[in-house]
Amino acid sequence: MEEGRARGSLTLKGFEKKVEVGGREHVVKVVDGDAETEKSESGKLLLRIRITAEVDGVRREYEIAFGRYGKRNATEGYATAKADADREADAERLAAVVEALTGVKPRIRRKSDGSIEIVCGRKHLDGFMRYTELADTIKKWLEKTSRR
Repeated sequence: MEEGRARGSLTLKGFEKKVEVGGREHVVKVVDGDAETEKSESGKLLLRIRITAEVDGVRREYEIAFGRYGKRNATEGYATAKADADREADAERLAAVVEALTGVKPRIRRKSDGSIEIVCGRKHLDGFMRYTELADTIKKWLEKTSRR
């Protein structure tokens, strides 16, 4: 019952929180956000969550793409740090946004090509469902991609 009450009960606009990532404290201020579904080139239904946030005075739009993967149909979301900025700092800011909104630290994966990827799971998606702007789209996507 507690989880049901929490879904869709918060709004992204005006959300503000301090979180610690990489040993430093960051101030996260969310300006806006939305979610939508789309088909990938392979025909898989993806969920895209876009969050416009200001972290330590740097305003940017972040995008996390969720899909279902593997034999267990696991929910995974990926976002890549922008190359036009300092990748390390951008990855840290994105991780701060995800942790502030969901309460769960994302994994930060450094790839061999130099890119940095933020990896989210089902717990992150459940955290995003607490926000009215995202809840309905996430719920519909979960229903459409379920194997039950």
